[in-house]
Amino acid sequence: MDPGGATDVTTAPGGDGQVGVQIHQNRRLPDFLQSVNLKYVKLGYHYLISNLLTLCFIPLIIVTLIEASQMDIYDIQQLWLHLQYNLVSVIICSAVLVFGLTVYIMTRPRPVYLVDYACYRPPDHLKAPYQRFMEHSRLTQDFDDSSLEFQRKILERSGLGEETYVPEAMHYIPPRPSMAAARDEAEQVMYGALDNLFANTHVKPKDIGILVVNCSLFNPTPSLSAMIVNKYKLRGNIRSFNLGGMGCSAGVIAIDLAKDLLQIHRNTYAVVVSTENITQNWYFGNKKSMLIPNCLFRVGGSAVLLSNKSVDRRRAKYKLVHVVRTHRGADDKAFRCVYQEQDDKGKTGVSLSKDLMAIAGGALKTNITTLGPIVLPISEQLLFFSSIVVNKLFKSNVKPYIPDFKLAFDHFCIHAGGRAVIDELEKNLQLLPIHVEASRMTLHRFGNTSSSSIWYELAYMEAKGRMRKGNRVWQIAFGSGFKCNSAVWEALRNVKPSRNGPWEDCIDKYPVKVVS
Repeated sequence: MDPGGATDVTTAPGGDGQVGVQIHQNRRLPDFLQSVNLKYVKLGYHYLISNLLTLCFIPLIIVTLIEASQMDIYDIQQLWLHLQYNLVSVIICSAVLVFGLTVYIMTRPRPVYLVDYACYRPPDHLKAPYQRFMEHSRLTQDFDDSSLEFQRKILERSGLGEETYVPEAMHYIPPRPSMAAARDEAEQVMYGALDNLFANTHVKPKDIGILVVNCSLFNPTPSLSAMIVNKYKLRGNIRSFNLGGMGCSAGVIAIDLAKDLLQIHRNTYAVVVSTENITQNWYFGNKKSMLIPNCLFRVGGSAVLLSNKSVDRRRAKYKLVHVVRTHRGADDKAFRCVYQEQDDKGKTGVSLSKDLMAIAGGALKTNITTLGPIVLPISEQLLFFSSIVVNKLFKSNVKPYIPDFKLAFDHFCIHAGGRAVIDELEKNLQLLPIHVEASRMTLHRFGNTSSSSIWYELAYMEAKGRMRKGNRVWQIAFGSGFKCNSAVWEALRNVKPSRNGPWEDCIDKYPVKVVS
């Protein structure tokens, strides 16, 4: 669990050995589009060229079809007579053609379809308005006056609204975090999303061949994936995986894992469940760099149904186009910038480094530099690549051309980690307010739901009726480690919201103006 680089908080050691925290309104991501690393551009072009052979066959097929359409009966008769006297040539050509088609069919990536997905909407009694949150924090008597004031300021500037949710155990005074309560939270979120998914898709649990669950900080035994197998009596040969400790970008990692498994196992369904567990990970100390998750993280989760069945294309919402993953864990600062540890009182929490924003910017730069060549139009690629080559050859100080990602994507799902990163991505990627509206409104309505936030954002766009056939969606998320991961989807039809969606009862109220 991590805020995804989304805070405007700087930590600095004080004279008494404690960590002091200052709030900065203007804390920003580095302008990562002004400097690029050429090796990541090369990596992106490698992905592009790997499909070049397929692209080269397209003109050949077009020319052949044009020539065939111009043939008359006499030409066909002459071709037949020629083939009758060249039987060996016909056999050889046929064998080569069959072999080539077989190799192509066996080696080409199978399309992965997103049939549908569901986001969990908690019951109203779990809502945590500002005043109730602060009153409960005060009554627990775990926080001193300085920490209470710090939490109040974070809440005011967080971008969260009055209707976000915290788990049942946090509504008691004093709070009642326990293993049993954490299991209850996990069951309510996961089963709530899965029940909705199965009801909307009419897929039987026994038909699921692959299950991937991701949750960073709650990893009981038996695992969360085993809990789902037990609840829905999934089949005994299911391929199940449980991902832990991978932060807010683990949802994209889980999608990537499911995609790879669907390339191997034919004619099956994969379910990806993304959630985070708050009950046992609430921080009850006074180290301010560890208090931020209390203010930002809220209850939420999603369940996604993927398929490699060609028959599902007709009813699927999206097709997976690309996944690009960036991992900066080899760098010590990046590895420790979001770190679970104990404070000097022995209380466990997630500590945020003062370098978090800079590290997030570096990971973003690497990710989009790799993604650009495989998604941007040729015109943008030529301008971007030419500016880099000129700078490298002539050692000039001219800023590289900044590609317009709005030409590659129609919609953007930026992880709703916090207001600061959404603001800075809007600026750095030169996006319009409507492009980040889904992220802002998801943060306002549901808070930071960790790896599932990108699905609440996608549901927002569908509820607004904005998703049209052929539209491309860019999901981008950050995670501890430090990671930045992207997924690109293409809408296969004009997508309408599914029943019992998270925005079903409130979409008409949005967008709302978020107070600065």
